[in-house]
Amino acid sequence: MTADLIILNARVLTMDDSTPRAEAVAIKGNRLAAVGDEATVRALAGPQTHIVDAQGGTLLPGFVESHLHLFSGAYGQTLLQLGDTRGFDAMQAAVRAFAAAKPNEGLLFAQGADYEILGPGTRLDRHILDQMCPERPLAVMAYDFHTLFANTAALSAAGLLHGRDLPEGNEVVMGTDGRALGELREKLALLPVLDLRSSGGREMLGMSGIEPPVPPTAAEWREDVDVLKAGLRFCASKGITSMHNMDGNRHLLELLRSVEQEGGLIARVSVPFHYTRAMPLSELERASAMTRDFTGDWLTSNRVKIFVDGVIESGTAAMLHDYAGQPRHRGDPIFDAETFAKAAIEIDRRGMQIAVHAIGDAAVRIALDGYEAARKANGPRDSRHRIEHIEVIDPSDIPRFAELGVIASVQPLHAPQGESPTTRSIGPDRAQYAYAWRMLHEAGAVVAFSSDWPIVAVDPLLGIQTALTRRPYLQGQPDQRLPLIEVLKAFTRNGAYVGFMEDQTGALRQGMLADLVLLSGDIETTPAEEISELGVKLTICDGKVTYEG
Repeated sequence: MTADLIILNARVLTMDDSTPRAEAVAIKGNRLAAVGDEATVRALAGPQTHIVDAQGGTLLPGFVESHLHLFSGAYGQTLLQLGDTRGFDAMQAAVRAFAAAKPNEGLLFAQGADYEILGPGTRLDRHILDQMCPERPLAVMAYDFHTLFANTAALSAAGLLHGRDLPEGNEVVMGTDGRALGELREKLALLPVLDLRSSGGREMLGMSGIEPPVPPTAAEWREDVDVLKAGLRFCASKGITSMHNMDGNRHLLELLRSVEQEGGLIARVSVPFHYTRAMPLSELERASAMTRDFTGDWLTSNRVKIFVDGVIESGTAAMLHDYAGQPRHRGDPIFDAETFAKAAIEIDRRGMQIAVHAIGDAAVRIALDGYEAARKANGPRDSRHRIEHIEVIDPSDIPRFAELGVIASVQPLHAPQGESPTTRSIGPDRAQYAYAWRMLHEAGAVVAFSSDWPIVAVDPLLGIQTALTRRPYLQGQPDQRLPLIEVLKAFTRNGAYVGFMEDQTGALRQGMLADLVLLSGDIETTPAEEISELGVKLTICDGKVTYEG
């Protein structure tokens, strides 16, 4: 056998416990033909073999981005990004420049804003936004996508200026004058404003679980396919070969199928069905149909996403005890325990995986209780149900992850590095069980790391660096960092396991799919604080080069 591609002179970290290290790999077609010492691999070279000298760089399984929002992340590159903006003057200048560049846009839309973008202890409202943009509708999405700040023009156009009754967990915050203050919390409060966009808000449709109410035009379809291609190329430049999207519907799957037919699907993509509390259980037949219709190694479904609560910053995360400094406020869950358990039982009965957004410790318990109810009702199976984020957890629930086979899907860049609205709301009493990744790992849970793009940057190297350099934000709290190899597994092998692909990818072993990433240096000798400065030299998915740096 002659290899198609050989990578030599590499620091190969295989993520395979039986053979954790190697010097070289050979690829034939879309499979790894050999992983071993240089002499063994060189023997597979022929006249047509392409040979890459890694120059001592680390070779890893391709990164598995196990929690992101591909379309909104890619589409967001065309919007006003405020992640690095601080202060009124800087924000006003950015808004006015964006408005001048978008004279025909129905809604001036900004993303990535810190809750305290104007300074510590401040909060955006419609009056402040009116000063920046008084005439055209303007909306500013907080970086976590759970709170939207809108000016008076946007609130009026969306029919929200005088408030609106919404299901629990969603809120139009009202001012003392009987009008909306400009702060909109959670999905059902946000969507009326997002619908003002010239796009019709179609880039957010997967978040609601519905299909487009009006079929896209041919031009819109073309635009959306091109947006997805751009997003996939960007992710490939970060070494990503597999991704688990966290919003979805059949429309998104059909768009991705078009991408695949045009040869642009350069990563393996899993898309869920988004189930909301307003849906009857019969709607899950749509999820089952998506599962049946999209199978294979490239484009799959077989997963249901559910939001059980909101986020700590806006007070919508569900806590077992009062928020620090806010007596009698614990946050209302979007799904109560009984309603979620019924949904979990039905989804599990249909054989699908469940991924639950649960940030507060009360929401985490609702999810675990629901998974336990599903196991009792349907019998044990290899379900690999997931909980996303887990920013606060009650210590009694930590061992339940391993007991129930539940995946801890967490994001290193979400953990606060100092005092913030999040840490102030958590308070000192709960701090030791906040972002408790090491505790979960040591209790036997499978921990998968990811980004949650576009909430934070989609960059596994930055995530690895953050996971390794994180410090407790309060003195005396436990160190929740994991060793380098465990962090790398959380971005590779564990992510593959979460996606039921551990026999195909996530490790470098003869016969497995050829999904790899080659870094520009040796990650083991690079100081932890400098890992994000390493470059991606080569990304290979299914034996094909998808990015070359």
